[in-house]
Amino acid sequence: MNRLHAPARPTRCAIACAATLAFTHSAHAQIAPAASPAAAAEVTTATQLEPVTVQGNYLNSVGSSDAASQGSVTAKLIASRPTLRPAEVLEFVPGVIVTQHSGDGKANQYFLRGFNLDHGTDFASFVAGMPVNMPTHAHGHGYSDLNWLIPELVNRISYKKGPYFADEGDFASAGAAHISLFDTLAQGIASLTLGERGYRRGLIANSSPIGSGELLYAIEAAHNNGPWENPEKFHRANGVLRYSFGAADARSSLTAMGYSAGWNSTDQIPQRAVDQGRVGRFGALDPTDGGFTSRYSLSYEFERKLADGAFKLNAYAIQSQLKLYSNFTFFQEHPIDLDPNEINGDQFEQAERRKVFGLAASRRWNTPVGARDGSTTIGVQLRHDRLDPVGLYNTVARTRVATTQESTVRETSVGVYAENATQWLPWLRGVVGLRADRFDFKVDSSIAANSGSKSATIVSPKLSMILGPWAKTEYFVNYGHGFHSNDARGTTATVAAKNPNGPAIDAVKPLVRSKGGELGLRTEIIPGLQSSLSLWALKLDSELLFVGDAGETEPSRASRRYGVEWNNHYIARPWLLLDADLAVSRARFTEPDPTDPLLGNHIPGSIQTVVSLGATVTDLGPWFGQFQVRYFGPRALEENNAQRSKATTLAYLRAGYKFNRNVKVALDVFNLFNRQGSDIDYYYASRLKGEPAGGVNDIHFHPVEPRSVRLSLIANF
Repeated sequence: MNRLHAPARPTRCAIACAATLAFTHSAHAQIAPAASPAAAAEVTTATQLEPVTVQGNYLNSVGSSDAASQGSVTAKLIASRPTLRPAEVLEFVPGVIVTQHSGDGKANQYFLRGFNLDHGTDFASFVAGMPVNMPTHAHGHGYSDLNWLIPELVNRISYKKGPYFADEGDFASAGAAHISLFDTLAQGIASLTLGERGYRRGLIANSSPIGSGELLYAIEAAHNNGPWENPEKFHRANGVLRYSFGAADARSSLTAMGYSAGWNSTDQIPQRAVDQGRVGRFGALDPTDGGFTSRYSLSYEFERKLADGAFKLNAYAIQSQLKLYSNFTFFQEHPIDLDPNEINGDQFEQAERRKVFGLAASRRWNTPVGARDGSTTIGVQLRHDRLDPVGLYNTVARTRVATTQESTVRETSVGVYAENATQWLPWLRGVVGLRADRFDFKVDSSIAANSGSKSATIVSPKLSMILGPWAKTEYFVNYGHGFHSNDARGTTATVAAKNPNGPAIDAVKPLVRSKGGELGLRTEIIPGLQSSLSLWALKLDSELLFVGDAGETEPSRASRRYGVEWNNHYIARPWLLLDADLAVSRARFTEPDPTDPLLGNHIPGSIQTVVSLGATVTDLGPWFGQFQVRYFGPRALEENNAQRSKATTLAYLRAGYKFNRNVKVALDVFNLFNRQGSDIDYYYASRLKGEPAGGVNDIHFHPVEPRSVRLSLIANF
């Protein structure tokens, strides 16, 4: 796991969130009760199924999934709601919250099911079959940067929660999301968006027949200064080429992507600096913070439908780079005003160059047991990461002055799994799975004592039982083992990177077990209402944290999280759609701190209550619109709960008008009521000039952006 933002206690936060899933257009997917799908909208059996009728933007109806918290979102829903940042498409997954504690070019902060997922740890995400999470990343293990995603190209988001699914491996203890892209566009898109504070975005996308297939292309460019006193000057350029070909029963897609971005960062600042007038609420204490990143990829997807099942294959190659400059403690480690020989503050650079190669293949057979429908799937997943190098450096105004640690890393993982889904009785379906993973790490560090190799293997059983439906209601029982890997550098480390001549430290365990269970139900007994309820629990054997700021691993304690999620989507009128989501959770360490038994067992940042409400107006003559409000409540910032954050409430509004079928305009308002809240809060020690050498403990916050307005003109051609 990782902690990247502060040299305080571990920043893995517990949060139970219910992000809105706006229920747009009409109704639900309806699948014949006799069918026995093992995954939403994908599994067929040797027995001929009844025709499937899909209406609207959800594929989450009774009979479509193996857990109450599993489902799928279609493109119409994604297009209905404004997004402040590209990664906010993940908020269509119920329970996910997406924020930012730094510049917009950096990976977002994610929250789900009792976790502060930091930049992606314990939530696996994929785009066009490619993994987004980056292990042993310069800024944090599991780093998930989605700023290169173009929302208009997203065809579907399929999501799962909990470690109950055999085809999900590393980073998926809390959940996983698979984002698929369109093969073709019904119409071309020309979009121009202008907003306050220098926001500009342009997009051109279209598809056309080429040879025996279809070529989809998209070019995007954007710029934003944001509300920050030090203008962000965020700029990004993005391009996609996707060629899809083949018959309906043997479809292939080849996708090339390119992305680059640069920005200035306004990171979290201490509350006392604002109270003392040293800096404004949107000010920066180190105006040279910021970064540059790039990503280029080539991927291939293939699916063949067979008489007795199906075969899938995807392969990918990714090349990425990051240079990130941050300063979270200002002058605590390097007190320039106390030491005349000190020439710099605490800014540091986290940098890496990475290549990733991988593939995944699966074969599904229809395996009926007598007259009972069933299917069996066997799959393999391989991934190899090469970092040349990954490092941590002391910097002054983005200029390197010292190397804390620099490493070349080779990390290889192989996962194999098998899963059987069988309709044992008309009212009972079972899914049994088994997964095995092996990881091999090789680290060559600038600190010789931290070089070495390590290997580890873990086996994870899975079980789901689906009962019903009765009275348009089905019930779920899910249980499974999962795991998370740890940063490769921590598995071979024997000395602290910032104190290599100090006492020896213990290397971390490469793979850490998680165990989770869930009881759930989904019902459509009330006409027009789709409702699901989940009671879940998740245990982690350890929350070991790789401290990117220090280049070393810090141990933490075992933990337990549990909670309830209640999601509702209601068609009030043909043109009015309502949604209401509620999540309540509790997150605690399950053992005392070995250095201080009286420290307490709260997990810093754990949010207990989240409420999300939304209304969507569609097809009301030429008018359309959407209103969304979310609340996430106060949370403990220390293990002893002595310091707590304030609650945050935000509202988004979209109002749109269609001039004709090909031209429309949309006005988006973010933070509609101009609330002063925090995207995130931490509590740790930092030092400003003139303060004691040891620094001052304080709340450090990153403010939500004030009310902002963006106007988009969209033309289809």
